[in-house]
Amino acid sequence: MDVLFTGLYVLVFPGFLTILVLGFFSSWIERKVTARVQYRKGPPLLQPVYDVVKLLGKETILPKRGNPFVFAAAPLLGLASSSIVAVMLMIQPLVASSFVGDLIVVVYLLTLPSLALVIGGAASGNPLASQGVSREIKLMLGYELPFLIVVALAVYKAGFRIDLEGLSGASAPLSVSGVIAFIIALFCVQAKLGFPPFDVAEAETEIMSGTYIEYSGPLLAVFKITQAVLLFTLPVFLITVFWGGIRFVGLDIFWFALKYVVILVLIIVIKNTNPRIRIDQALKFFWGFCAGAAAAAFGLAVAGNVFGIAWL
Repeated sequence: MDVLFTGLYVLVFPGFLTILVLGFFSSWIERKVTARVQYRKGPPLLQPVYDVVKLLGKETILPKRGNPFVFAAAPLLGLASSSIVAVMLMIQPLVASSFVGDLIVVVYLLTLPSLALVIGGAASGNPLASQGVSREIKLMLGYELPFLIVVALAVYKAGFRIDLEGLSGASAPLSVSGVIAFIIALFCVQAKLGFPPFDVAEAETEIMSGTYIEYSGPLLAVFKITQAVLLFTLPVFLITVFWGGIRFVGLDIFWFALKYVVILVLIIVIKNTNPRIRIDQALKFFWGFCAGAAAAAFGLAVAGNVFGIAWL
């Protein structure tokens, strides 16, 4: 439990500021690469900070037909959970220890930002927000199944260890099952971020931002900060579980940064080269293709372990 308490301490003091800076930097990279894909120059380095500061200075309007307390508390839930996950992932290589089952805590906390959207949208009392909530719930039901399967595959390859230290030291990205699991996890991360082609819950041209429609001012800024933190946290999670883990020693720092940039660029390229799909198409994709591929990868991992074939 020492790593958890250390993580909480770092979160309350300098850690949260560090995660915030990394999140804003990730958001800037996303916007800059998006601009380059569209043959534009892109924003300056501090543009994500400017946008949040501008929102923080605006008025907060609470909906009369909804639940004001729940409506205001939902964004804070998402920000707190994503920040704690980021601290847990980054503090583990520094203290070189973790508590038993911290992977379960991380996976659980990674569902809370999406649940915060659901709770906030439902508390707004807006019918368009309700449509977005319905889509977000269905999307969660879709991507969580293959996501849990590939995480279970990583646990199996690590000798059934469910701590971050064991997973980061036992991940096998060069095996066939490991590559398939990484690709499936990347698609699930795309959906967790709410990026195209899985932005059905927001869908500005259809339901006017859906779950976000009633949010403004500081509360909307908190949601923007949460997404920026997730844009840093989720690639770090993929590196920890599926791509050799994180080490802050010598050249390992450079390799971690390179892995992170590669994953972030892949997320951005997928976002900018795919149109939004319908919610039924998303469910078919995750329950059909992704879940089937994840199950096949798990079978390959078991076969490789039984017959001693390392590359499986």
